[in-house]
Amino acid sequence: MNNLLKVAIAAFVFLSANVAFAQMEKTVEVGGAPMYPSKNIVENAVNSADHTTLVAAVKAAGLVETLQTAGPFTVFAPDNAAFTKLPAGTVETLLKPENKGQLTAVLTYHVVAGKMGSKDIADAIKKGNGKAVLTTVQGGKLTAWMKGKDLYITDENGGQSKVTIADVWQSNGVIHTVDTVVLPKM
Repeated sequence: MNNLLKVAIAAFVFLSANVAFAQMEKTVEVGGAPMYPSKNIVENAVNSADHTTLVAAVKAAGLVETLQTAGPFTVFAPDNAAFTKLPAGTVETLLKPENKGQLTAVLTYHVVAGKMGSKDIADAIKKGNGKAVLTTVQGGKLTAWMKGKDLYITDENGGQSKVTIADVWQSNGVIHTVDTVVLPKM
């Protein structure tokens, strides 16, 4: 066999193995892209068309490296529509370099240390007689609760956010997409 044919066969085998591996992974589609459990939070989030604002904010806050570590993390990830619910100009103001501290506080308020799937959160809610208080990486508290089969979180100011896509497993945690940005006491 000539070398070109060997390279072509090797490339075909390699690509076939990658496709087979991707098909074996149980992915969830978020923002038009599959989220692979073998990838970390950042590697998946950058592919979601529904999370471009969140990704820009994570980059501006300098949190990319943190969210690529082993974690594990539970992230309540606001989608783009969630950010549009904030008062006009809020996102633009938070993205300014001089507001990096505030931006970091808001983003880390959406993160809980550990890997809590929706079943884990529901179990904690049941044990807590209808509510589970989660301590965020920012240091504040989120209260998880359910309305029927829907999971919600409430921030320290009384703001509520519904989990619209649960259990998007990552190599370093889990993401739950939420429909509203939650805010810590500032």
